[in-house]
Amino acid sequence: MKLMHCPLNGQRNISEFTYGGEYHPMPNPEESTVDTWIEYIYFDKNTAGIVLEWWCHTATSYWFLAERNTITDEILRTLPVSELKKEPVS
Repeated sequence: MKLMHCPLNGQRNISEFTYGGEYHPMPNPEESTVDTWIEYIYFDKNTAGIVLEWWCHTATSYWFLAERNTITDEILRTLPVSELKKEPVS
């Protein structure tokens, strides 16, 4: 059984989570072009290696971020969204 640590609910079975895509910083709405928004909404880098991703604990609708190695499928760490401003992420 594969487990994931939810920052709100602790260790849970991976079946309780929904993948939400790669994390991308939102462009500045006042300075962005239409092409910038299209890229932000529709395109992922699909990097082989360590990626920061959105995940949701489905039972509680709690969204958080997970750093995962896409080659090995290992979850390196999870963090609440509020931690983004406190530490650099890849």
